[in-house]
Amino acid sequence: MPFIHEDFLLSSPSARKLYHEYAQDQPILDYHCHLPPRDVAQNRQFANLFEIWLEGDHYKWRAMRANGVPEDLVTGDASPKDKFLAWARTVPDTLRNPLYHWTHLELKRYFGIDELLDASNAESVWARANEQLATGGLRAWGILDRFQVKAVCTTDDPTDDLADHQAIATSGLATKVYPTFRPDKAMNVHLPVQFNEWLGRLSQAANTDINGLPSFLDALKQRHDFFHSMGGRLSDHGINAAFAEPCTQAEATEIFYQARACVAASPEDQAKWASFLMLFFGRLDAEKGWTKQLHLMARRSNNTRLFGKLGPDTGFDSIGDWPQMDALGKFLDTLDQENALPKTILYNLNPSWNYAFATMIGNFQDGSVAGKMQFGSGWWFLDQKEAMEWQMNALSNCGLLSRFVGMLTDSRSFMSYPRHEYFRRTLCNLLGDDMEKGLLPNSFDLVGGMARNICFANARDFFGLTL
Repeated sequence: MPFIHEDFLLSSPSARKLYHEYAQDQPILDYHCHLPPRDVAQNRQFANLFEIWLEGDHYKWRAMRANGVPEDLVTGDASPKDKFLAWARTVPDTLRNPLYHWTHLELKRYFGIDELLDASNAESVWARANEQLATGGLRAWGILDRFQVKAVCTTDDPTDDLADHQAIATSGLATKVYPTFRPDKAMNVHLPVQFNEWLGRLSQAANTDINGLPSFLDALKQRHDFFHSMGGRLSDHGINAAFAEPCTQAEATEIFYQARACVAASPEDQAKWASFLMLFFGRLDAEKGWTKQLHLMARRSNNTRLFGKLGPDTGFDSIGDWPQMDALGKFLDTLDQENALPKTILYNLNPSWNYAFATMIGNFQDGSVAGKMQFGSGWWFLDQKEAMEWQMNALSNCGLLSRFVGMLTDSRSFMSYPRHEYFRRTLCNLLGDDMEKGLLPNSFDLVGGMARNICFANARDFFGLTL
């Protein structure tokens, strides 16, 4: 039997029936990812297996470094083929790392290659995959069609002109591609040089002079309006921990002017500024019926030396550990008191906080929308079988798994769509195991219907995107 077979990860008859009859054929709504919109707009054709599979993949980079692969073969100047061969030599040493599952699932689903990748077959895999890439069937659009991707939500800075999204919208592509508003750089008053450079781009994008706090906020609102006009219905924030420091308009004004004068904000003032802006962004999202996403608990760029050499998002991030339930509760409560709390998804990167997150969302379910507050899918280091189960167990015990909006790729790679299959198999195995033990009824209409909804329908109904 091949390693990736039809019942991969499905350990019981009930799990197999749930997956094959209820989950397998559901379409995909990839509501949070980092795919480059330009690659979609240009219907990118990938020149080789490195480009489609290893380019920008810091998961693989971390594993290669841990296996003693020199940086030249990871992110350096080595040829694409040599980098792939270095990855192939690494794969056997990733046993029990989710990369081993993903690698072989991806090789099979994209290229029909049903072999265990290692040094002995690397040359053959390289040649066979590249031959298929050359035919054009695995261009960006072909991939989206193959995996039944109904919509993709990219991650975009407020200063982005969204020209690629405009091109996609008129291209005839069946998959809808929408921008997501991610204003993280607006927080950077503690980094005034970067803040002012970004402010210049914001001023240009909004076609307005930014000469004070009111014009700054107006520019952000203009961009939020523009994203809405382009079909965007989600925002996103990648922050270490929630912010809830009291900050008056006068205090925010002073912090803004200090940053404009290139005076770095103190940690206390930066927290106040971030708190002020997060409430502002929450109100914007609520006014338009958007969904706010909070990605919390990542400790980024830990290796100063290699961050300086390679920059962000190159594989030197990890799980963080900040006390934040007090601040998160205050932040959500402040918006709720104003009737300005939007639909919200909380993503937690530290599994020791799962139950705290799962109970926090229950405080602000208000009956207006089913599942208004969501405990997001296992994220980053936690988007693997064990941690997905942790997240779903915490949500099940403290809330309603039946209203869960399910999986997303959170990826820069067009090779990541089998992660939805991986999640669906894990979900069905979890539910099927409960059915076998008598913990859930032996009703496939009931349990299978829930699984099917988690795979697609819940997200379709929750986000209100035009599909």
